Amino acid sequence: MPAQQIKFYQTGSLVVGNRLLDPERRTVQAAQDRPNALTSGHRACQGCGEALGARYAVDAAIRATEGRMVVVNATGCLEVFSTPYPETSWQVPWIHSLFGNAPAVAAGVAAAMKVKGRADVRVVGQGGDGGTVDIGFACLSGMFERNDDVLYICYDNEAYMNTGVQRSGATPPAARTMTTQAVGDEPGNPFGQGKNVPLIAMAHEIPYVATATVADLRDLEYKVRRAMEFRGARYLHVLVPCPLGWATASCDTIKVARLATRSGLFPVFEAESGEVTAVSPIRRRVPVEEYLRLQGRYAHLFGDPPRTDVIAAIQAMADRNIRRFRLWTEVD
Repeated sequence: MPAQQIKFYQTGSLVVGNRLLDPERRTVQAAQDRPNALTSGHRACQGCGEALGARYAVDAAIRATEGRMVVVNATGCLEVFSTPYPETSWQVPWIHSLFGNAPAVAAGVAAAMKVKGRADVRVVGQGGDGGTVDIGFACLSGMFERNDDVLYICYDNEAYMNTGVQRSGATPPAARTMTTQAVGDEPGNPFGQGKNVPLIAMAHEIPYVATATVADLRDLEYKVRRAMEFRGARYLHVLVPCPLGWATASCDTIKVARLATRSGLFPVFEAESGEVTAVSPIRRRVPVEEYLRLQGRYAHLFGDPPRTDVIAAIQAMADRNIRRFRLWTEVD
């Protein structure tokens, strides 16, 4: 995310208020006329990263399109907690699709708008990792291949949370879920399974791919705004911790997301036409153990004796990400 040089009038604080930034760089949520696309009344759990990420992402898209947009939402946590029939918390044109066809439905809406000559109306598709990485993967790849004019956002909480915390293709190695129990010689989710959808999206060489987390909401807003500057297929993958599925404290959602990036397990970057164009460097690197210890889904790694071999394997994954994306250097 591009930075703005500002002059500090107070020392001893890391807080930068919106009043110090140019108006166009201030967060959407700080504006009195913010859209509040996902408004009060929804039934998300306390500390839900997905509700926070969706509100910021969709509000940023509304500002970027001046309110001329349609949202297509896959079945999943986001749909279930926001639209219990006959109620809804959405204040934007919004369509509920099936679990696996949100990219196809979004592509259809975009095609309809093209036929109507409404190039000013943009389309956003969104869903969780289950509906994106697994059930909707074929439709998503087809959307990428056709280069349909859709921004698709995956809110990744790394499991099927609304149906009881089952493993998905985005569940990380060694994580405990209801279908990957912490038993046996290799407890939790096996290593070597799953998909890295941001890299798969890049392989399609679509105009824009990016990753983000709820730990840096300004960066999330920027990437949504940046995505709307392109035409064609765009993909945004957002890490959204789930206190229920991850067995974390509700107050630690932002902290956990931040540690995911600082450890290197979740690289934050942008890519255009298959090439990485920008990365968010790690400023304060931490070992993966600091990230894992906060989550009950990894509690089995810290028993007596601790599974240092599994922790080391996870650390090796983080180190590989850091090397691949050049996220950190000892000498700045």
